[in-house]
Amino acid sequence: MLYWLTAFSDGGDFFNLFRYITFRAGGAFFTALIFGFLFGRPLINLLKRKQRNGQPIRDDGPESHILTKQGTPTMGGVLILGALIFSTLLWARLDNGFVWIVLAVTVGFGAIGFVDDYAKVTSNSHAGLSARIRLLIGFIIAGIAGYFATIMHPDALVNQLALPVFKDTLVNLGFMFIPFAMFVIVGAANSVNLTDGLDGLAIMPVMIAAATLGVIAYAVGRVDFTEYLGLHYVPGTGELLIFMAGLIGGGLGFLWYNAPPAAVFMGDTGSLALGGALGTIAVLTKHELVMGIVGGLFVVETLSVIIQVLYFKKTGKRVFLMAPIHHHFEKKGWAEPQIVIRFWIISLILAMIGLATLKVR
Repeated sequence: MLYWLTAFSDGGDFFNLFRYITFRAGGAFFTALIFGFLFGRPLINLLKRKQRNGQPIRDDGPESHILTKQGTPTMGGVLILGALIFSTLLWARLDNGFVWIVLAVTVGFGAIGFVDDYAKVTSNSHAGLSARIRLLIGFIIAGIAGYFATIMHPDALVNQLALPVFKDTLVNLGFMFIPFAMFVIVGAANSVNLTDGLDGLAIMPVMIAAATLGVIAYAVGRVDFTEYLGLHYVPGTGELLIFMAGLIGGGLGFLWYNAPPAAVFMGDTGSLALGGALGTIAVLTKHELVMGIVGGLFVVETLSVIIQVLYFKKTGKRVFLMAPIHHHFEKKGWAEPQIVIRFWIISLILAMIGLATLKVR
């Protein structure tokens, strides 16, 4: 919205600053951060009044959770989404189609998560919205996003899968591109959801992935950067840096209250929305496979659940003491902060590897 202040610029005054994506990204970051600090405590107080018992704790989960997390309110993702949406609408160019695609997916998956969280707290049960319904609606949203992505992409990149490192190679997925995009977006949403099991565990890797994808979006949206790095140019994606900056600012504002011991959980409202946003930006920037590297922690968390379930069904035995894998380490006696910080470190390493693929030829 503030971009339109450039209409008052003569090319050299203060209003000219609003032309620069980096300046507006900084504005989005601080706007979302301040939003989180201002509205965090009032939101938590409201959630405590509305949720007498807080988020329902699984009976089959780690014993310590019943003692330390019982009564903690959920749906704190509303704070992140409020900060993110407000800052994006304020600072991004609203004539950019990529911005509206990622906003729509974020709101859509956030709505799924909100209904799921509401069902849990009102029934005082960890069984919320049906998994089939969640997946069905999620795939519909992702399919629509994938369709509009094909409209927005340059002709040379439509339905193409770009490969990291082998940058001159494009794989033509044809009619399978939209189903592939659906898999990436829904997979990212549910992977972040599975990771959100300890105080502060999911939000920091999400912010690390957001920062990485934000840099990629900015680079892919510039002709000079794409020529230097050998990337595929996707005009308009630079504006997504503003969305990601708002996500990071809102995420930090939330982490202030989610740091151990958490005063609030993000719930499915936040995890599904943020994961969906990451997956969508990976699709829009043609970096779906790099997202698999950058979000490698989320992939491992998901694979641990899949392996556990399949192996148990076949043998009646478990590979891990408990899945997702962060609970396995809890069962082995690792302290919660130890698990969280080590997983943060892993996420940062994976992000650096993902960024390194930009220059490798």
